[in-house]
Amino acid sequence: MSAIAEPTGVAKTPTSNPSKSRRSMAWLGILPFLIFALLFLILPTLNIVVGAFQNPAGEFTFENIQKLLQPSILASYWISIKISVASAFLGCLIGFAIAAAIVLGGLPAWVRSPIMTFSGVASNFAGVPLAFAFLATLGRLGLVTVLLREGFGINIYAYGFNILSFWGLTLTYLFFQIPLMILIITPALDGLKREWREAAAILGANGFQYWSMVALPILWPALLGTFALLFANAFGAVATAYALTGSSLSIVPIVLFAQIRGDVLQDPHLGYALAFGMIVVTIIANTLYLWMRARSERWVKS
Repeated sequence: MSAIAEPTGVAKTPTSNPSKSRRSMAWLGILPFLIFALLFLILPTLNIVVGAFQNPAGEFTFENIQKLLQPSILASYWISIKISVASAFLGCLIGFAIAAAIVLGGLPAWVRSPIMTFSGVASNFAGVPLAFAFLATLGRLGLVTVLLREGFGINIYAYGFNILSFWGLTLTYLFFQIPLMILIITPALDGLKREWREAAAILGANGFQYWSMVALPILWPALLGTFALLFANAFGAVATAYALTGSSLSIVPIVLFAQIRGDVLQDPHLGYALAFGMIVVTIIANTLYLWMRARSERWVKS
């Protein structure tokens, strides 16, 4: 039986592209995230930026931005910056020591897993629960305070310590700053190649020379970037500070809260301006972190 020839001049029906269809369907997977980011991040941020340049009548003005130059508001920014710098520096220092110990210190392999698990949990433990935990531990009637006073005769409050002070809030922030540092710097320490240390040893370098001339210069972008991220993390924290200190420590988030929700100091548009200033500082810190992380990744991959 002869085969029937396909008629010429008839256009073929295009077949669908499965890969293109899968790509189009894949967008549905991130749709909830996009909606969430739009409703709870992008639109509120735009509302803050617009409100910072409006007066109560809805007219454009720079008056709210000019109010940020008031001495009391500048002082609140300065206190927030000092707390953020102190907690970021101590968090980087202590977190780096812990990460170096578990990655390069020759500790047993089973130690790393619980430390990383705890760091993942503790880095997200903040707000009212964290404030309550520190009050119950280091408050005037806290567990550690009472044990030191009754068991060892040491009254930390008699020596000037106060959980509701600058150093008290800084110490509280370290609970989530140190674990965050461990999570971020551990991959960078893992990226240090054994060949670099062996080459340095062959050339006669001791441990101090290896760290000062090889390891730290390679890790320096990652360390600076993580410091910037920890700074932004502390600068934007509000729930922990408000629950712990109330209005006794005038940092920017607490002043902002008073302007938006307060009965006496209520000025929502000044609150928007305060939030806008915080956004600018946070953007600068996060941009520095992303830039430094990109440089660190290029170093490690090279």
